[in-house]
Amino acid sequence: MTVIYIALALIVVSSIAVLLSYNRFVSQRQLIDNSWSNVDTELQRRHDLIPNLVETVKGYASHEQRTFETVTAARAQAMSVRGSAAAQSPAENNLVDGVRQLLAVSEAYPQLRASYHFLQLQDELVMTENRIQAARRFFNGNVRDYNRRVDSFPSLVIARSFHFSREEYFEVEPIVRDVPAVVFNPQ
Repeated sequence: MTVIYIALALIVVSSIAVLLSYNRFVSQRQLIDNSWSNVDTELQRRHDLIPNLVETVKGYASHEQRTFETVTAARAQAMSVRGSAAAQSPAENNLVDGVRQLLAVSEAYPQLRASYHFLQLQDELVMTENRIQAARRFFNGNVRDYNRRVDSFPSLVIARSFHFSREEYFEVEPIVRDVPAVVFNPQ
């Protein structure tokens, strides 16, 4: 009789462990979805800023038409791709390259760099980039924790049984990555 109680207790404890592990996987997947939503919101903010930046630069450098078309096409492509981090990364990196080109064009126009509107847009872009990177780090941290559970024993048994699979990290380069150089000339 004692053996039956022990076996029954083991079955109950095992069932509770499986249930708790399953619920934790569900919770972590929802956390990943929520953190991806934050990344996506910041990417949308970037997408909304870029047309204003293009128009401002266009006013000063109208002969740089190819650059404007490249950035506009890259933005349209980035906005059309929706879904997972892995699906959006290439389009976002293409957009980053285009905006970097646009900012490089602006370097050739001192009057543009002195424009209040351009400086304001550039500051807004830098703030947005910081927010994207912070949201990306949070998302990737959640993905790391989830993937660790998917690959670790004994939770990998639950993961495989209920078809929980690894998630992809979101890898995107920031538009603004160079630290401004400070030159001090004592006289």
